[in-house]
Amino acid sequence: MPEDNIENRAIETPTNLFTKVFLWMFAGLFATGLISYFTYATGYAEQLVSNFSFAVILIIELVVVVIFSLLFKKLSPMGVAILFFIYAVVNGLTLSTIYLLYDMKSIIIVFFVAAALFGIFAFVGGVLKKDISKFGNMLIWVLLALIVISVINIFIGADIIDTIIDWAVLIVFFGITAWDVQKIKMMQYGLNVPAEKIHIYGAMELYLDFINIFLRLLSLFGREK
Repeated sequence: MPEDNIENRAIETPTNLFTKVFLWMFAGLFATGLISYFTYATGYAEQLVSNFSFAVILIIELVVVVIFSLLFKKLSPMGVAILFFIYAVVNGLTLSTIYLLYDMKSIIIVFFVAAALFGIFAFVGGVLKKDISKFGNMLIWVLLALIVISVINIFIGADIIDTIIDWAVLIVFFGITAWDVQKIKMMQYGLNVPAEKIHIYGAMELYLDFINIFLRLLSLFGREK
C-alpha cells in the first residue's frame, strides 16, 4: 500500500465512498431508464430494429466503454463523467427494444428482483475480508468463453444452449458484482487517482453489472408479449 498516495489523499470511509458511487450509478440508471422509455413511447424503438441504426448504436456503446477504460486515468473527472452519461444515454436507446419484447409489468418486477439480487452480492463484496481478485479474474475468462459460445450458438440456434448461457452469465455477474465492490473499495489505496474519478469509475462498473443481471433475469423470467 503506497504510503505517498495515502499521505497525499484523504481516504474516504467505505460508507462515504459507496454513497457517492451508488449516487452516480443511480443517476446513470435513471438516465438510461428515461431515454429507453421515451424512445419506446415515441415509436423510435421500432425504427431502430428495422434498419442499421441499432448496429451503429451498439458499436458506439463499445467504443465509449473502450475509451472509458483506456483513458480513465488521463481524462479529467468531468471528461470521465461525460463519457459515463454518454454511455448511459446510448444504452438507453438499445434497451428501449425490451419494451417491444416483454410485458411492462414483467419488466418492472424483474427490475426490482435484479436490484435486490445486485444489492445482496454488492453487500457481500463490501464485507468480505478475503481478497477475491484471483476469483474475479477467473470469472472474466469464464465470461469471455460464454460470449464466444453465445456467438457460435447464433448459427446453431439451440434454445437450450441460450438458457444455459443465460444462467451461467447471471451467476458470473453475481460474482463479478462482489469483486467489483471489493475492487472499488481498494482503488483509493493503490492508485493516485482523484476520488471523484473513483466514484464515477465505480459507478460505471456497477452499472454494467446491474444491467447484465437485469437483462439475464429478463431473458430467463420475463413474460414476452
